[in-house]
Amino acid sequence: MSAEATNPATPGPVAPAAPRRRSRPRIDLRRLGRAALLGPTSRGRLPDAISHVVEAHRAHHPDADLEPLRRAYVLAESSHRGQMRKSGEPYITHPLAVTLILAELGAETTTLTASLLHDTVEDTDVTLDQVGEQFGEEVRFLVDGVTKLEKVDYGAAAEPETFRKMLVATGNDVRVMSIKLADRLHNMRTLGVMRPEKQARIAKVTHEVLIPLAERLGVQALKTELEDLVFAILHPEEYAHTRELIADNASRPDDPLTEFAEAMRTVLRDAGIQAEVLIRPRHFLSVHRVSRKRGRMRGCDFGRLLVLVNEDADCYAVLGELHTCMTPVVSEFKDFIAVPKFNLYQSLHTAVARADGQVAEVLIRTHQMHKVAEAGVVALGNPYAQPAEDQGGEAGRAERGAAEGSRAEGGPVGDGERVDPTRPGWLSRLLDWQEGAPDPDTFWSTLREDLAQDREITVFRPDGGTLGLPEGATCVDAAYAQYGDDAHACMGARVNGRLATLSTVLRDGDTVQLLMGQDPASGPSSQWLEHAQTPAARIAIQRWLAAHPGADTGSGEPADGPAPCGADGTDGEGGGAGRPATERPAGVRAASGEPGARPDTAITVVGRPDAGVRLAGCCTPVPSDEVTGFAVRGGVVTVHRAECAAVARLAKAGRTEVDVRWGDTTECRVTLVAESFGRPHLLADLTEAIAVEGAEIVSATVEPPSQQRVRHTYTLQLPDAAHLPTLMRAMRNVAGVYDVSRTPHHAPAP
Repeated sequence: MSAEATNPATPGPVAPAAPRRRSRPRIDLRRLGRAALLGPTSRGRLPDAISHVVEAHRAHHPDADLEPLRRAYVLAESSHRGQMRKSGEPYITHPLAVTLILAELGAETTTLTASLLHDTVEDTDVTLDQVGEQFGEEVRFLVDGVTKLEKVDYGAAAEPETFRKMLVATGNDVRVMSIKLADRLHNMRTLGVMRPEKQARIAKVTHEVLIPLAERLGVQALKTELEDLVFAILHPEEYAHTRELIADNASRPDDPLTEFAEAMRTVLRDAGIQAEVLIRPRHFLSVHRVSRKRGRMRGCDFGRLLVLVNEDADCYAVLGELHTCMTPVVSEFKDFIAVPKFNLYQSLHTAVARADGQVAEVLIRTHQMHKVAEAGVVALGNPYAQPAEDQGGEAGRAERGAAEGSRAEGGPVGDGERVDPTRPGWLSRLLDWQEGAPDPDTFWSTLREDLAQDREITVFRPDGGTLGLPEGATCVDAAYAQYGDDAHACMGARVNGRLATLSTVLRDGDTVQLLMGQDPASGPSSQWLEHAQTPAARIAIQRWLAAHPGADTGSGEPADGPAPCGADGTDGEGGGAGRPATERPAGVRAASGEPGARPDTAITVVGRPDAGVRLAGCCTPVPSDEVTGFAVRGGVVTVHRAECAAVARLAKAGRTEVDVRWGDTTECRVTLVAESFGRPHLLADLTEAIAVEGAEIVSATVEPPSQQRVRHTYTLQLPDAAHLPTLMRAMRNVAGVYDVSRTPHHAPAP
């Protein structure tokens, strides 16, 4: 992947020693270069050049078949022979270094084989078909997934389209991204010979795309080193200052973390708990962040304590002993074992303090949890290697089938996420929205924006399923995550059992029931874009609005909802000129057919029984009201209450008045105004009271609060006009509401 070589004059960041994994000597590029120049050894014998890889691989997989690695090295060395890196080392040293990184993380043989070959198709005459013939379809797919698209064919779109291709491949096999991350790490380690402007460009893409992907895949070992390398390139002054802080701390004679660790070992030994207590130094960027947050750095700020045990139950036993025998900082406790992070991370987090004010952060996890925390999806090995029946018989087959069905049919992300951790929810959402990205620039900018949302929440559906959403997501985002384009018909939601608007921001653990309308023609408003935080929701809304120009009401109402009543006689959602509309709250349904349209038996036009009729939204007459009608465009007759202010305006404008009469129906539509004092959850309580009385909310508006008073206007559909007094009484009984009345009608303006 066009790897660059180290520039001796530009030293890279010196990472502090970390106990999180056994350190192995880095590849000796000079020795490997000599080995590569000598060529491969005889068939059946492993080349000396990959001895480091074999040693690291067998530490995790002692029974691994090494023959594919030997053959892959022979092909890679022969195809790259004569190619040199910019620093002068033979090019083969790059795929060897990338493969060693993955071997140390515990990657299985197929991944390492593909890693050795990952640049052959891109930079040599080797073809994908040759790779497939010699190493099988799995290796062919992985090599194809990380092969760049040619700039000759794609021009400026080559980079974003390469990432799009790579992400789609990752959706089918997560090992593709593992190879890419290791490739980028080695390139970042050896970036010194490049021009400063190119270093900065590569570092910026790494920061905006690769590091968030490493975080989401849980590969912390790669993520932290990439962060430090990017930090050194993009912020050299801050990096130099941080390096000085770390060096000064290392030179101090006393180390409070060492004292804390020894005290913990004593506590756990006395309690009979077998545990390993290690000091885990913070990496450079982490130290920089802590120094900016806390100002003056103390000894314990330069690292954390890591406690490793054998069983899950031991984690909680350790926690209990530390909180009993030491002073806990309760606010720092987090349980990521019971509720793992979206990137597979599990651990208990706590902190303990001592009398001098020093506070040590503590991570408690099992050895297996630690392996996953470091290597993420790489620690899963090859999740595609064995058939499901080998992993639990019929139950395994059923579980695998559920995962495949969910992915093939676009089922709920949350369900699939539980079944198949190699296809996490965020990746499924990314793959969904990228299909709707119309061009490479939109995809590239949206991808960076999506990956910048690095915190995720889990919300629950009423059926027990889950939805993974970025922090800050709203009910709009939940609707599109669950229903895709069908979410255009969403009317509102219940959050934790309470009615809520679509703009409601969701919190981790909320239960969300989305209320869907039945009208297939209804659609989102442009206001929904203000509430949508996920690319999937924004792209779907933008696509609908582009396909329905002029349909957006700009008020959060569906496009076929009522329009304002004006002097031309067009009826609609009224309640007074200049009244600002807000998003339709939960329980509001889209009006079907013509705005304000009523059953044929609701009202008739004298002498014209077949004429179309609409009840005016500005006054919403109900049976028993004295009414009159006016002919408007299209031969439709709009019906107003006789005292409606619009009647005088229409008559003055020369509109023809039409005699109308009520039919035998009792169903009605009415507009009510609720005057109330402002308080939290008032809108939800009002809409819930309306729903309990059996009324359907067609539309609603809320004026901005004035002197702690709020004015709500609802257009409601009632099954029987006789229920209107009961409904108004129920609304008045809502706490904070001091008056409910029919739409007021003012005298016409002179």
